[in-house]
Amino acid sequence: MSDPVPPVPSPAPRLVVVDGANVVGSRPDGWWRDRAAAAERLRDRLAGEGLPGCAGPVEIVLVVEGAARGVTSVPGVRVEQAPGSGDDRIVELAAENAGRSRLVVTADRELRRRVTELGAEVTGPRAVWG
Repeated sequence: MSDPVPPVPSPAPRLVVVDGANVVGSRPDGWWRDRAAAAERLRDRLAGEGLPGCAGPVEIVLVVEGAARGVTSVPGVRVEQAPGSGDDRIVELAAENAGRSRLVVTADRELRRRVTELGAEVTGPRAVWG
């Protein structure tokens, strides 16, 4: 009997998917007055600082929905416009990228349950805001 061949790690960088509505809504800074501008501030923070404490190469995807649709991608952060529920799009991204390391940033309990069932790790908005 031969030894099993260990799985080859994916060469793709870790996928970090940020629940834009949830992370923006975690801070009472007036985001509700202009949701698109709040999502842009989050995008720019992620582009400038990455995700503190997340070592190694990462691909950051910010999922936006509702009034924040229309926010565009910038170098370092790809923005995904959820056609419906942002949570559903995040679950789709976790499922589509099953062969690589995935981290979802959200405090939403149901979303956390759904993505961990797919093998993704989760962390809360404090990972972004410090």
